[in-house]
Amino acid sequence: MRYFVPHPIPYQGSKRRLAQAVLSYVQAGRFRRLVEPFAGSAAITLAAARHQKCERYLIADKLSPLIALWRDILQNPSPIADEYEELWYRERTRPIAEFYEIRTEFNRDQRPAKLLYLLARCVKNAVRFNPSGEFNQSPDKRRTGTRPDAMRKELNSAHRLLHGKTDAICIDFLHLFQTSEVGDFFYLDPPYQGTSGGRDPRYIGGVTRELMIEGLMILNERGTPFILSYDGSCGDRTYGDRLPANLARRVLLDVGRSSQATLNGKDHVTIESLYISHDLAPAGVDETVLTLQQFDLPPVVTESLF
Repeated sequence: MRYFVPHPIPYQGSKRRLAQAVLSYVQAGRFRRLVEPFAGSAAITLAAARHQKCERYLIADKLSPLIALWRDILQNPSPIADEYEELWYRERTRPIAEFYEIRTEFNRDQRPAKLLYLLARCVKNAVRFNPSGEFNQSPDKRRTGTRPDAMRKELNSAHRLLHGKTDAICIDFLHLFQTSEVGDFFYLDPPYQGTSGGRDPRYIGGVTRELMIEGLMILNERGTPFILSYDGSCGDRTYGDRLPANLARRVLLDVGRSSQATLNGKDHVTIESLYISHDLAPAGVDETVLTLQQFDLPPVVTESLF
């Protein structure tokens, strides 16, 4: 039986469609709290709450306006829905031009509703920042973003699902790892290896392979179970080196054809890695390739994840 899981914040790379596969390793009632240090759309938290996997949830991210947005959703989403509606209709008066004006305003005032609008309207729902920390993604000229009535429904549904049992904090992930509690389970979905860094960092805070290894060592030392999405491949291109096997077991998830490759006349399949802490993963699953159909999920045509 499938359940409706709200998804109010559009976010490229969201694990909404893969949540059932990720959470298949998490037995309901085993953990008191699920923690997402790189929350983004918080797709895993929302799915876990819908299926009553844990008692408590912690949404964390380094992007402070995103956490402010989540706090508003948790406390009272109506003002966010109202402001989003105003912004959505405001752009109808001057298509595209108003997007850039709202983007400039957001970079100045950091209002959460403006971030929600920009994510709903920008290319591939992909949050991007310039080296100065300013949101610099362009508008998607093919569509107008989530309609206000649909957005209000998503915001209210997320509120009902998470209110009273969820906290949201802006924090560096390593510090959060060091404060993990007994009964915690961590789901980690940082920017993938090979997609950040260089002259254009793209994300507000990239995660190097060295820092991720340091973080996983902390979680293992503290006995905190985790699942990490961190590298993968598309066709013959790989993104990131395999993490050391002593840190976690790796399962390969076939998530479907790449839409960009299809447009280029190629039939490339996207593979995502799930690193599963040793106390969660069954023995002998290393490098096993799983498909979405094995989790009763339909195959998907993926946007570029990397």
